[in-house]
Amino acid sequence: MLGFLGLLGTYDRTGRMMVPRGVYAPQEDTLLLREALARETVHAGTTVLDVGTGSGFLALAAARRGARVTAVDRTRRAVLATRLNAALAGVRAEAVRGDLLAPAAGRRFDLILSNPPYVPAPDPALPRRGSSRAWDAGNNGRLVIDRLCAGAAGVLRPGGALLLVHSALCGVTETLDRLGQAGLPAEVTDRRSVPFGPVLAERRQWLLDRGLVGPGDDKEELVIIRAERSE
Repeated sequence: MLGFLGLLGTYDRTGRMMVPRGVYAPQEDTLLLREALARETVHAGTTVLDVGTGSGFLALAAARRGARVTAVDRTRRAVLATRLNAALAGVRAEAVRGDLLAPAAGRRFDLILSNPPYVPAPDPALPRRGSSRAWDAGNNGRLVIDRLCAGAAGVLRPGGALLLVHSALCGVTETLDRLGQAGLPAEVTDRRSVPFGPVLAERRQWLLDRGLVGPGDDKEELVIIRAERSE
C-alpha cells in the first residue's frame, strides 16, 4: 500500500478520498449523481453496479448504506484507487477492471450508476491513454453513452433502475429515446448549470463551430436521467 500511496495525487474535495493522478476526481457531475443516489431505496442486500467508478466515490456512497457493490473501470489505477478508498473507509466494494458492462455479464443488479465519458471531442475515437479517457467520448460525446443505453437492461433486475449523468451537449432527448427503445422508460430527474471547466473552455471555438454552444455560452447543463426496467 505504501508503494501505491506514492502514486497518489491528492485528496478529493471532500477530504476523505485519495485520487491518483490520471483518475477522475469527484466533480459537479459526481456530486449531482450522489444526490440522485440518496433518493433511491438502498439497503443491506441491494446490488449496485457502478460503471466508470473512477476513485470509487459513488461506489462507496452506496456501500456505506449496506449495498453489495461492484465497481467497474477500464483503468488499473482507478480500480486500485477504489480498492484503497474502500479499505480506508472500512466498507466492502468489489472493484474490477473491464469494459463498461462486460464484467457484469450473467449477473443482475437492482441499481446501476454511471458517470461515463461524455464530453464531445475533436477526435472521433475514444482516447486509448491519458486522463482524457475519463471524459472524451467522440465528436458527439455519445460513444460510451449509447453502449450503456443499449446494454443496461440486460444487467438490471425487473424493477431495477439506471441513474446516468451526462451533459446536455450530448443530446438528452436521444438518450431518453434510446433507453426507451431498449425497454427502459426514462426521464430527467435533475438539472444543474455549471461553468465550463478547463476542457470545455479550451474547446469553446470547436464547440461553437459545431453548433453545440452559442457565442456567449460559458456554462453547460448537467442532467440526471433515471430509467427503470419494468417488472
